[in-house]
Amino acid sequence: MKLMLLGLSGAGKGTQAKKISQDYNLPHIATGDIFRILIEEGTPLGQRAEKYIEKGKLVPDKDAIKIVKEELSKIDIFSGFVLDGFPRTLYQANVLTELLNDLNTELDIVLYIKVDPEELIDRIAGRRVCLNCGASYHIEYNSPKREGICDLCGKELIQRNDDQEETIRYRIEVHARMIDELIIYYQNKGILRTITGKSIEDIYNNIKMTIEVER
Repeated sequence: MKLMLLGLSGAGKGTQAKKISQDYNLPHIATGDIFRILIEEGTPLGQRAEKYIEKGKLVPDKDAIKIVKEELSKIDIFSGFVLDGFPRTLYQANVLTELLNDLNTELDIVLYIKVDPEELIDRIAGRRVCLNCGASYHIEYNSPKREGICDLCGKELIQRNDDQEETIRYRIEVHARMIDELIIYYQNKGILRTITGKSIEDIYNNIKMTIEVER
């Protein structure tokens, strides 16, 4: 199946996409992760993206579209995929539709993970990540065994610049307006499915039920 996850920053799209990828053996295309890798590598595209991400702004359409085109070209698209972090704008959604149409395919389901914005702010501001192995923690809900130290590799945990509360509030406010447009866009296509839940497990169980019904 060709799936796309939609939701505000911090809604858990990445976590859920990884679970879907593992359980259904689907390639996971995560634009946010790709940009972070490019930033760490210091590539020209990464340097451009970093200026926007640190301020809580969206990476320009042309750069996001370039990444998705490159990633889709690497996989057998007809075997399916799970897309996470793209599209972020209505323009990107139209480009994605045209791109898939050119390949004689289309999205099967758009999974909209609906979470209260204030809950997201608390969730993201408490997030800590390991730059060495990529593990993610939360100071309240999923804290490491030793404060500030990764359980997996023993390296220091950090709070990303784009996880600062002021940056988060700006990002969510801007993103919420765009999400509303995308919700309507995919509702009109008849493929939007709204997913809710109180925990990661609840949300994933609801995602799996939705996928099984649609298969």
